[in-house]
Amino acid sequence: MSDDQYAAAARFIFEAGVLKRAARTGWWFAGVRHPETVAEHSHRTALIGMILAALEGADPARVTMLCVLHDTQETRTTDLPHIAKRYLGAAPNTTITADQVAGCPPAVADTITSAVAEYEAGETLESKVARDADKLECLVQAVEYRHQGIDDVQRWIDSSRAALTTVSPTRH
Repeated sequence: MSDDQYAAAARFIFEAGVLKRAARTGWWFAGVRHPETVAEHSHRTALIGMILAALEGADPARVTMLCVLHDTQETRTTDLPHIAKRYLGAAPNTTITADQVAGCPPAVADTITSAVAEYEAGETLESKVARDADKLECLVQAVEYRHQGIDDVQRWIDSSRAALTTVSPTRH
């Protein structure tokens, strides 16, 4: 491995740190002044994914990795609310990820790009569980905001519940 490849991996790590400061902007529409960050969302999504994977018979480690990586592209696009996506044409997440890991050691680049591609395709059990974890995290966050006095969150709860595809979260 060359020093350039290690430097590229380090750049990816530093770039991912931006997610600790990037707000989940969709919550502004509900009146949340200081919403969670993308990193906070991804962290709890990974925990939910691990638990949901155990319940669904999926690989918890793979699901956790998919959850950790599912929004890493937002270092470059920011967290675009759904309404913004009507008007803006962002590059596919797989393209952004390929740019983010360009120059990394091949094993690193392949691990990350294959995980993002799997999540985006949504065809494996692990990707379906990871996508449900993302929706469940949004639902839980909406409930938390409601308990904090933010009333306009029901649409997030409803849309998150409607998007679930695995059996475990819909049982109760």
